[in-house]
Amino acid sequence: MVGIPARVDSPARIIARLDRLSVWSFPYLFIVVIGVGFLFTFYDIFNINVSFIETCSAIVPHCTPVTASHYLGLPVLLNLLGYVIGTLVLSPVSDRVGRRSMLLITMGITGLGSLWTAFAVHYAVFTLARAVTGVGIGADLAIVNTYINEVSPTNGRARYTSLIFILSTLGAFFGIWLGLELTTPPTPFPVGLPIAVAGPHFLDGWRWMYGIGALLAVVGVLLRYQMPESPRWLIGRGRVEEAEQIVASMEERAGRRHPLPPVLDATATPAHPAKIPYHTIFTDARYRNRTLLLLAMWFFSYVTVYSLASGFTSLLVSLKYPPPEAGFIVAVGVVGMVLSAVAAYVFGERLERKYWLIISAVLTLLGGLIIAESGTFLALTLAGAAIVFFGFNLWIPIAYAWSTEHYPTRARSTGFALVDGVGHVGGGLGVLLVVPFVAGLPVLAAFMVIIGFLMLGAVIALFGIRTRGIPLDQLSP
Repeated sequence: MVGIPARVDSPARIIARLDRLSVWSFPYLFIVVIGVGFLFTFYDIFNINVSFIETCSAIVPHCTPVTASHYLGLPVLLNLLGYVIGTLVLSPVSDRVGRRSMLLITMGITGLGSLWTAFAVHYAVFTLARAVTGVGIGADLAIVNTYINEVSPTNGRARYTSLIFILSTLGAFFGIWLGLELTTPPTPFPVGLPIAVAGPHFLDGWRWMYGIGALLAVVGVLLRYQMPESPRWLIGRGRVEEAEQIVASMEERAGRRHPLPPVLDATATPAHPAKIPYHTIFTDARYRNRTLLLLAMWFFSYVTVYSLASGFTSLLVSLKYPPPEAGFIVAVGVVGMVLSAVAAYVFGERLERKYWLIISAVLTLLGGLIIAESGTFLALTLAGAAIVFFGFNLWIPIAYAWSTEHYPTRARSTGFALVDGVGHVGGGLGVLLVVPFVAGLPVLAAFMVIIGFLMLGAVIALFGIRTRGIPLDQLSP
């Protein structure tokens, strides 16, 4: 058994000890602990997809299923603007005060926003509540991805980010199917759910959905108290002894599964003055150039992602699909999202991160073509929807890992927050402008326009750096 050494190693040697670990070295329960937060986050992002038609009818005078898409853009945009504000303001705080503490705060903010949404009685209040929820979601995603990358083995950063993303997809699956159950009327299978409960006597299913989201947030906060701090962050703040204790416990757990390899020569960790993380990013040409590329990639790609993630049901309705059938198509399609996370976990480390975006774009285009050509053949439409969801989600967990790898520990959470957060503006504009624009186009043309943005993001990503299997401190000193 490896105990805590009497003499504290140098920071560089502790990092070297951490980098030699080849397996997940925390209890696997921690993956569930972190994943519960992600499950709630994606539940909240996706539940508006099906439920908003009922929400709009309740809080917007004269709103109909056909016109709901005209009102969806503003709350989604405000939610994403809240996301940007939260991630840009709160994520840098995690670079200063720690990952674990901020993960408790961000989940609390998200839960309060969801609870406020459940009690909204006007469109303006609903929109503001979505903005508050976005503040918590944005920071939470950035800090979770940073934390996972800092404690994962070098050869498994994309794999374990994808493992967490599996729970995210389950949250999306749960949100969409619960929305189908609670916010659509009973409809004969296969164009709807015969057991759905919405109707003249039950018009508040959407409120129940956001209330359940708030409950999930409470569970997430309680579970996250068990998490240790990131040892890389502790070393960066000079808390070397605490970091060594955590790394020693990780070595003990890893040693039970595999013999530990020798510690490689430790390179001296360069000292950096304590400055705000944005200073690190914008005054160093290396990190500044990386940021500009990632910003462009996320911005254009998120136009596709959010046009489909938040607006797929409304888009299908505007393209003349009946609302129950549109919701059912999306609910079946989200199975593809779950499978994409499993595929990213199994295969994500096989290729450089940047190539996955091209694969995702091609698969999304294939799914769109199948839907466009399926006509009244529902089984083919459902298969196309599953391929669309598989495609536009496959690259996301791998790109999460890739983005955090571009930045040093002292600014890693901030760097991810900056590119992912500002990139979400593209998602908001997609729902606000692109979805209503394509509503009047033929189905094939509509999908070509939406998926074209993901294609552009994939081309931009090809100019990025290689990161697979390289230690974090070598990639971003």
